[in-house]
Amino acid sequence: MSGMSDREKAFENKFAHDQELRFKAEARRNKLVGLWAAGLLGKADAEAYAREVIASDFEEAGDEDVIRKLKADLSAGGVSITDEELRSKMVDFLGQAIEQIQNS
Repeated sequence: MSGMSDREKAFENKFAHDQELRFKAEARRNKLVGLWAAGLLGKADAEAYAREVIASDFEEAGDEDVIRKLKADLSAGGVSITDEELRSKMVDFLGQAIEQIQNS
């Protein structure tokens, strides 16, 4: 019996670890996309804006809350970007975030 419970515990630990890595990667992606958007918007404090983007991700599950914030801020700042372009940027930054986490 302990063989099954050990395997079950190992799967639970792996799942928890994978979820933690996913959370870290998405938070880092949000920071990177926030810094990128801050540059487009000419924000004096890019780090503060990036923190706002990270915080916006806690409004609801998924990426829609971040996309809504970025889209609204970019639009208000006179930067024209399509949803597809924004989503593509977020995918690119997620790849960078994963790479950064793996190399740290």
